[in-house]
Amino acid sequence: MKIPFGRPTMVGRELSYIAQAVEHGTIAGGGMFMRRCEAWLETNLPVQRALITHSCTAALEMAAMLAGVGPGDEVIMPSFTFSSTATAFVLRGATPVFVDIRPDSLNLDERLIDAAVTSRTRVIVPVHYAGLACEMDAIMARAEAHGLMVIEDAAQAHLSSYKGRALGTIGHLGCLSFHETKNIISGEGGALLVNGPGLVERAEILREKGTDRSRFFRGEIDKYTWRDIGSSYCPGEIVSAFLLAQLEEADRIMARRRALYDAYRHGLAPLAATGAITLPEADSAQANGHIFWLLAPDPGTRSRILERLNAAGINAVFHYVPLHSSPAGLRFGRAQGELRVTDDIAARLIRLPIHLGLTDADVADVVAAVTACATTAG
Repeated sequence: MKIPFGRPTMVGRELSYIAQAVEHGTIAGGGMFMRRCEAWLETNLPVQRALITHSCTAALEMAAMLAGVGPGDEVIMPSFTFSSTATAFVLRGATPVFVDIRPDSLNLDERLIDAAVTSRTRVIVPVHYAGLACEMDAIMARAEAHGLMVIEDAAQAHLSSYKGRALGTIGHLGCLSFHETKNIISGEGGALLVNGPGLVERAEILREKGTDRSRFFRGEIDKYTWRDIGSSYCPGEIVSAFLLAQLEEADRIMARRRALYDAYRHGLAPLAATGAITLPEADSAQANGHIFWLLAPDPGTRSRILERLNAAGINAVFHYVPLHSSPAGLRFGRAQGELRVTDDIAARLIRLPIHLGLTDADVADVVAAVTACATTAG
């Protein structure tokens, strides 16, 4: 592709830090680079404890364990999300309850939560799509009213905020992703942000294969042993070294992503004014420049635009097949009512290339191509 959808980019001392990790004598999990990444997050986010993991999926699985969900329990979440949001809870035996999304933000519609709550509901999982915040005040209020835990799936929302509060730090637990498709990357990687009282010690145990190894490394105990369930959720030091270099350049990365996002909004505004496409209402001050999406007027037009863009060397893509209509979603979950907005959005959404390797000239080329495709899509 002349303009790929995404491309991982080094921004600073990635290779130097990787070499340091190897020279230090250990590249397994739990080393100095992992600890430095956690310190960066705890310094830059208002969070009680940040635990680096080998993926956001791992962080979600840990969150499900910490929430104590099991067979017969229900977990409210949007259907318009990645499978990991659901599988983390299905693995514990819980049932995802899929709720429709808002047409403006594409996030969980907080007005539908009450109708989805039953005596078996234990958790609400808001997903901050494209880095734009869910209505967290309303979600936290509904959770408190029903005695529920809130686990933020902030995979796409690192360094986005809601009313001045960092996403992932508002709920009881938050989950971040550093997958190569995200703004700040380590190839594969994630973090569990622990905000709820009394959860830190168990979270550390779950991450270390059910042992109190973290306390041993801090010199708090003279030996470690098996304490609880858990798994191997620490990333290796090479991954953590790469991540630290990216975190240190976070301000520069975020500024560029937001500039690209705003360039798309500005460049495509004349086309949106004709009604040929629909653009996100949010500007970069609200989102974090992770995804730039637009909506075609109908599924057929979406298909034609995507076909023409990719034929021209511009790798534009669609996004999720809604979980409630997927084979596993039909098997393991249930939909709360008709998810009409979810189905409609999923059939019309287009994501445009956005990554640090994208130049201003590339953005202009994409804008021109989208305009040409949309105005002749019929």
